[in-house]
Amino acid sequence: MKIIMITPAAPGSKAGNRATAERWKALLEEGGHQASVVTEYHGAPCDVFVALHAWRSHEAIETFRRCWPEAPLIVVLTGTDIYRHQHEYPTDTLASMEAADVLIGLHALVAQDIPPHYADKLVTLFQSADVAQGLPARGGDRATFDVCVIGHLREEKDSLRAALAARLLPEGSRVRVLCAGKPHDSQWQAAAEREMRENPRFQWLGELDKPDIAKLMAESRVMVISSIMEGGANVVSEACRAGVPVLASDIPGNRGLLGKDYGGYYPVGDERMLAAMLLRAETDPTFLERLEHQVGELAPKFTPDNERHTLEQALELAVQRRSPRGQG
Repeated sequence: MKIIMITPAAPGSKAGNRATAERWKALLEEGGHQASVVTEYHGAPCDVFVALHAWRSHEAIETFRRCWPEAPLIVVLTGTDIYRHQHEYPTDTLASMEAADVLIGLHALVAQDIPPHYADKLVTLFQSADVAQGLPARGGDRATFDVCVIGHLREEKDSLRAALAARLLPEGSRVRVLCAGKPHDSQWQAAAEREMRENPRFQWLGELDKPDIAKLMAESRVMVISSIMEGGANVVSEACRAGVPVLASDIPGNRGLLGKDYGGYYPVGDERMLAAMLLRAETDPTFLERLEHQVGELAPKFTPDNERHTLEQALELAVQRRSPRGQG
């Protein structure tokens, strides 16, 4: 099939949704499809149209439906779609959901957070990660207990929460927080730079490329994902595949990936509880081993083969629902 995917993230961007679109392009081409990724859409024909973002891609979705009313449409729901835009901009966001033949959710609890009448359109897809080769043993032989935070610095990510937690640790703690990501704006850049000046346990590494991210994970003992909202962060998949224990804010987007019984949750925005968990991870080998075991058990869920299989299911379902029989 000829597939067009639209994402608001420009070519070369390290934004998560650009990475998703490019990874899906590769997976679909491996399956024999012809796939392209665009940032603007002006009515070109295709067999299936895939829109990342219900709200940000609303105009393109309207254009596609106007030009090709009988063609299959898949809309991918991001964290901001689910937890912000459907409430702040309901007209456009819900119109995109309504227009879709298939909705893709990136964690297992999305159905609880969208209008119930769209649940039958929903396909849950777990984003995949490759296992990096030739990297040092995880954690290494270090004087510090390194904790990585990976993602663009912005409000939704609560990006400095681990740094604030590290300030609360006892003097003898070896915890060092290593934060990798591009600041959303000058205020976030200033905040990261100020935190480095004031907090000896914190280092901001800026925006890293994929090999350096893999190396950072390999050298870290724990990863913190502190987001206040997530649609299903690929960095969680990457951590599980790399065997890195995760300390995660207790939000649907994290529980929908790690499961309700995962042992590494802390209350969102609570640096005191996060500090207690960081100290426990550093000082309690049994706790750390338990988290390592849990992410190891989750790792097979996040393989490229599983992601490709779910993509194919979504394509087949969208085509079926647009066929005369499917509509009847």
